[in-house]
Amino acid sequence: MAVCDLFKPLAFKRGPSLKNRMILAPLTNWQSNVDGTVSKEDEHWLQQCVKGGFSMIMTAAANVHADGKTFPGQLGIYHDRHLEGLKRVADMIRENGATSSVQLHHGGARAQKSLGSDPVGPSAVPEMGVRALSLEDVETLRDDYVRAAKRAEMAGFDGVEVHAAFGWVLSQFLSPTYNYRTDRYGGSLENRARLLFEVIDRIRATCRPDFQIGLRLSMERHGLHLKDIRDVAARAMKEEQIDYLDLAPWDFRKLAQDDPYQGQTLLSVFTDLPRSSVRLGVSGKILGAQDAADALAAGCDFVMIGKAAILQSDFPQRVEMDHQYHAPALPVTRDYLKEQGLSANFIAYMETWDGFVQIT
Repeated sequence: MAVCDLFKPLAFKRGPSLKNRMILAPLTNWQSNVDGTVSKEDEHWLQQCVKGGFSMIMTAAANVHADGKTFPGQLGIYHDRHLEGLKRVADMIRENGATSSVQLHHGGARAQKSLGSDPVGPSAVPEMGVRALSLEDVETLRDDYVRAAKRAEMAGFDGVEVHAAFGWVLSQFLSPTYNYRTDRYGGSLENRARLLFEVIDRIRATCRPDFQIGLRLSMERHGLHLKDIRDVAARAMKEEQIDYLDLAPWDFRKLAQDDPYQGQTLLSVFTDLPRSSVRLGVSGKILGAQDAADALAAGCDFVMIGKAAILQSDFPQRVEMDHQYHAPALPVTRDYLKEQGLSANFIAYMETWDGFVQIT
């Protein structure tokens, strides 16, 4: 695929089409207000990105329950007090000609007690202070996601992305390592995936017909089995309750280690699945125009831009002007990131990433 293919529109089964194939990845940034409401820094950052040419703007991971809080300064969508700020963001994105989405998140066993959370999971992890969710708790958690999606709709967003990657709570349910329940939410893959599909199905039934639903999956670590995740992806695309699948392999060129896929790229394990109407995208070390074009050539419909957006929030415009464009080399200085419009808290978070911010 040529770089110019990144600028072809992309239609979905539901909701608005994208004006190009580059979506702003949901980026943790530590900069929302303490109560989870949208901060001025949130609005400034997202406005920069929408004006920089991204076709869809996705918020940072927004926790669906106060007990799911995992990061300082995490965006919230678990209370009606969050609606006012979320509405401002949705309005701003729409007025600037982009599609909007909220990523729905709950930390589960990885939620932080230091932030006032109550770490919970499909099964107890006593050494980590994690308690097991009761059957009633699981059903409440499911409904938390649905209520959060409805708030996103009320705020004016075009859709939501259900975050089931990176060892957060829905990912924990998918993992046979962390989920050893004996009720209908544990045991077989069908049971371990039950919560995820109930979340998706109930959002679909609760929100308006053209509301977009995305699903984020990762393929490794946190007790996940590659074949299980492939089967989950295959089912999600077959059932067509989602509009897009967002794969998060950290590096879109990374090779699989598990049999029978060893030696293939992780991405290729999924690109040959029947998609029905579902669009497929990927994130992970897409730092230049050719990287993005290569991801499309590998079988994707769109790309999620993360690090490159932090380094230059107008990444799509730069790619359009220069088909050889590549993001600045790492590490970068704190002053550089400040010049790019990152807040002090956002920069502090980037300093936790190995090799991203120059140590002085």
